[in-house]
Amino acid sequence: MTRARQLGIRCDGEPGPHNAITDVPGVEVGYCTLVHGEGPLVVGQGPVRTGVTAILPRGRHGDLEAVFGGSFSLNGCGEMTGMAWLEESGHLEGPVLLTNTASVGAAHQASIEWQLRQGYPQEFSLPVVAETYDGWLNDINGFHVRREHIFQALDTAASGPLAEGNVGGGTGMICFEFKGGTGTASRQTALGTVGVLVQANFGRRHQLLIHGLPVGQTLRQGLPVYAKAAPESGSIIVVVATDAPLLPHACKRLARRAAMGLARTGSIAGNSSGDLMLAFSTANRVSDTTVRTVPIADMNDLFTATIQATEEAILNALVAAESMVGRDGHQVARLPHADLQRLL
Repeated sequence: MTRARQLGIRCDGEPGPHNAITDVPGVEVGYCTLVHGEGPLVVGQGPVRTGVTAILPRGRHGDLEAVFGGSFSLNGCGEMTGMAWLEESGHLEGPVLLTNTASVGAAHQASIEWQLRQGYPQEFSLPVVAETYDGWLNDINGFHVRREHIFQALDTAASGPLAEGNVGGGTGMICFEFKGGTGTASRQTALGTVGVLVQANFGRRHQLLIHGLPVGQTLRQGLPVYAKAAPESGSIIVVVATDAPLLPHACKRLARRAAMGLARTGSIAGNSSGDLMLAFSTANRVSDTTVRTVPIADMNDLFTATIQATEEAILNALVAAESMVGRDGHQVARLPHADLQRLL
């Protein structure tokens, strides 16, 4: 798997050992990737190009207590369940699941069942499930993501290096009209580690910026057919994790800064783009009567880390993704590595 830095893309800041959200101690990520079938679309049969990503803030075998968190909607043409209670309580309870638009319901129900089996301390659950649309490549209305696939992603979640590109919920996603998908990155600061995972499915080709350069205006070959008709495309989910001690209002501030990392890649958060951000801190136990927190005036390094890691996570998703042929022969090419290197 190739990542942005291997192509010579300059990425500011100091990454953690895996340059992934799992550099935040305790955070684990699991995938279930579904790829089968080819040819004309037959709803309910395929072709299938989809999956699910599970992010566990305290891991599968860690503390089951909630973490402090906050969310931000840069543009709301999308879905992230559980946001109302997260905003009200400041608590993120259980895993975060990322999948396709039509599979939110299946993931929501399976998350509740999985949490009950694991013994999470609540009589009811308001899971966080977020989505982006993969219907150009995938039989999205065939509802191929099912209970057992959600369980697989949750039960295989682990720390360490992560696969990127055409994996998990990012399997069928498109970014800047190149193949997109799942990407991750991290940054180390004196206050703690910041890790980011994205499901990137946004942007038009001409908008793409790398190193601040309008490379997308040059890399115009291989545009997918849908680009001729669609005025824009979306969306992106950004999940930010940190072990810096933050309370909910400070987590929300980090979630907002993820939008600035998105902007550095050229996004305009278009009208039909669902650009939803979530941030959480693993440092405190929410049931404790005494908690630690970073002073509000000292958060600049965490802001910087979030912006840098979000930008690199998006670039990693683009670089790692491979070309894909989906339903009805729809083709989406990967970002051309050699051409990009020549431009840079």
